[in-house]
Amino acid sequence: MKAIMLMFDSLNKHLLSAYGSDRAITPNFQRLKERTVRFDNFYVGSMPCMPARRELHTGRYNFLHRGWSPLEPFDDSMPEILKKHGVHTHLVTDHKHYWRDGGATYHSRYSTHEFVRGQEGDAWKGVVEKPHYDYESGEPEEIKQRRITSRVQHQINVQYMQDEEDHHLVRTINHGLDFIDTNHASDNWFLQLECFDPHEPFFVPEKYLKMYGIEDPSQFDGWPPYYFVTESDERKSLIQKYYMALLTMVDAAVGRVLDHMDRYDLWKDTMLIVNTDHGFLLGEHEWWGKNIMPLYNEVANIPFFMWHPAYGCAGESRQALAQTIDIPATLLDGFGLQKPADMQGVSLLPALRDDTPVREYALFGYHGCHINITDGRYVYMRSPIVQEIEGLYEYTLMPTRINRRFTPAELQNATLRPAFTFTKGCPVLKVPAESVMTRHADRFGHRLYDLECDPRQRTQSRDEPAARRLCQGIVALMQDSDAPEELYPRYGLDEAQSPLFGHDPHLLPELADYAPRVRYGLAALLQHLETTEQAALAEHLTSACHPGWNEENLWAFVQNALPEEQQQSVYYKMALEMRLD
Repeated sequence: MKAIMLMFDSLNKHLLSAYGSDRAITPNFQRLKERTVRFDNFYVGSMPCMPARRELHTGRYNFLHRGWSPLEPFDDSMPEILKKHGVHTHLVTDHKHYWRDGGATYHSRYSTHEFVRGQEGDAWKGVVEKPHYDYESGEPEEIKQRRITSRVQHQINVQYMQDEEDHHLVRTINHGLDFIDTNHASDNWFLQLECFDPHEPFFVPEKYLKMYGIEDPSQFDGWPPYYFVTESDERKSLIQKYYMALLTMVDAAVGRVLDHMDRYDLWKDTMLIVNTDHGFLLGEHEWWGKNIMPLYNEVANIPFFMWHPAYGCAGESRQALAQTIDIPATLLDGFGLQKPADMQGVSLLPALRDDTPVREYALFGYHGCHINITDGRYVYMRSPIVQEIEGLYEYTLMPTRINRRFTPAELQNATLRPAFTFTKGCPVLKVPAESVMTRHADRFGHRLYDLECDPRQRTQSRDEPAARRLCQGIVALMQDSDAPEELYPRYGLDEAQSPLFGHDPHLLPELADYAPRVRYGLAALLQHLETTEQAALAEHLTSACHPGWNEENLWAFVQNALPEEQQQSVYYKMALEMRLD
């Protein structure tokens, strides 16, 4: 057996021709659909990038115990298991997070690996005199400075990628195809060909931009904002076109891999998986990006294609519910190996064969934020019932974050907790959590969506029996995962009569007559004016606003009254506080 997993980052399935969209030019995804089996109910597990990749190795939920994480000493690793059983595993990627502190234990699990440099501010080319980059946001200073560093380095890196052949996506695919050229006649290998695109920055050659009517590439720098949509319809459309242009370039990469499958007739003896870690919001639900807003299906329900030569079924689709933690068990099963006892995911081969259901529920989320569950029809989002992060912990023996080690200050309050059921008898550090997202994770409340009646998740459902059943499903899956005990009261799951809908923890009495969205946006704006000592503007705002105000009045006040350099920061803060349907 041979296997190829062609993986992308931030791939929005709702723009793919293979899933019925005609907005973007993706003929090779259509070709992929015709040669493989398409899964329609495939979901993320742990969010975002490295939490998803930990699941690709371990087949376990990551987000209940910690956020961004390297592989732990007690983790089972699917590529390493294959390697130990005589399967050569090879990683080709331009995903820079594998070479940062928070992902540094992944690539060495493979037999061999190749890293393509230059993606998303990768610390690649050394230039002392750096270009200037203006960036304002309401984010904590550490995150803000990390973004500035990344964007400045990106400006440097792209100077060394003037031609399409120099683009990191092209180089990544080239290395993967080289591996296939070298080894197509051999047996027992697994290639993980992993591309960071179409993740931002949307750095894309001009020929693809021109397909969408963009003649001047300098109109957008490729970095979409991670906040509530405030752009004009014209600007919003422009940003979407940059993503779609990059998506068309990704589509061309898919075509090149399919060409190699055809050239060597790998369809007869090679398993093929094409997947992503998560999707991306491009203005849907009035949001950009990921991380801040609820995990809507544009992010959570992801594309997944699979081919196995023993099963065929090309051109068919499957409705069986599946998710990222099922991929490792599927690959091990494909090579005739048993999954480890701690692997929660299940093999998808029965679903591939005849759409046999393999799981009742899929659980997904960010650490400390909503715990989400779906049965394929309903999505229930369980919010924390507390605003802050006191009492929330991360559990680890590898104390690193996305791009640094835990600081001594963060570790001073760490304690040693007895082993979880999956830590192979190892006690683990119990470290107080520190996350910008989880500080306000309660702001959107508990939510239920009926995808059969409302596939775009525009209106919350009030189907109480469905919500109660799904809430019970969350508890069962948490118990199966040996979730930390403090999570149950954090989400109100230790109370039999805990409300199922509409959690609204900090109603402001003085703004009680305002619509909820305006109430919280107004509160955030007033707080900004007070903390920045703009008393006159705060007084002007309180005298001008009234319960008849809507969101447009808030945006207009910010645009007309606040200095331009503060506006991005204020939009971010307001977006965090506005509860959106």
